[in-house]
Amino acid sequence: MNKPLLAALSALAIAGLGATPAVAAPQAKTAKAAKAVTVNFAGTVSLSNCSGSVVRFPNSADSDPALVMTNGHCLETGFPEPGEVITGQSSSRTFGLLNSSGTKVATLRANQVVYSTMTDTDVTIYRLTTTYAAIKSSYGISPLTVQNTHPTTGAAIKVVSGYWKRIYSCNVDGFVYRLKEGDWTWKDSLRYTSACNTIGGTSGSPVIDTATGNVVAVNNTGNEDGERCTENNPCEVDESGNVTVRQGINYAEETYQIPACFTTGNKLNLSASGCTLPKP
Repeated sequence: MNKPLLAALSALAIAGLGATPAVAAPQAKTAKAAKAVTVNFAGTVSLSNCSGSVVRFPNSADSDPALVMTNGHCLETGFPEPGEVITGQSSSRTFGLLNSSGTKVATLRANQVVYSTMTDTDVTIYRLTTTYAAIKSSYGISPLTVQNTHPTTGAAIKVVSGYWKRIYSCNVDGFVYRLKEGDWTWKDSLRYTSACNTIGGTSGSPVIDTATGNVVAVNNTGNEDGERCTENNPCEVDESGNVTVRQGINYAEETYQIPACFTTGNKLNLSASGCTLPKP
């Protein structure tokens, strides 16, 4: 996993604080091709040790309770076990809401972990105590929309970290049949090109398609040391069981399958037609 603060500080001690933005920066102009939308920090959030974003689905209403999306491994009660799915768990976690320039403008609070797992994907979705309309009215900030279609190879993307207030720019390099890290296995993961050299603390950052401005994935891990299938060193496994290790390459988990699992009022319904998320 792109671990929280301790791993990040170690990485910065080795690489130097300016190293990460310097690598990402040369790709920025390329990612902003003609017709690309402006991607900034508006709607992203900082957590105590991770990143995230206020999200809505295509059918969400302004009056619905707002949702925050981050990683399963960012859950405040610890990593979900392999095969574990958490729903309806009480939470009072707080999030720092950022504006377009990355300035914190509000503290948002959750009242529930709606869904969390590290099985097949790596996601936690929180329900907030306020609505999209109230956030927009008070702070002028709209949520990010989670795209309900599969991302495409070659698409220009940006990984927006509310924790570090950094934006990484690269492209979708391809998709991984199975991504295995320690005891966890994720399906159909998104692999970045090398410019998105995300670090600890970027976990949970939204991955935004610059052509649409929609969220297509949630940033979660990278192979740090070249090890094979260990924690912080995920490996790729193809349909035939062949294993590939790509040291220094980072990954995200797709989110297109999530909207089908939420119905009127942003309510989770894992039995809804088309919902393929793991069930408890």
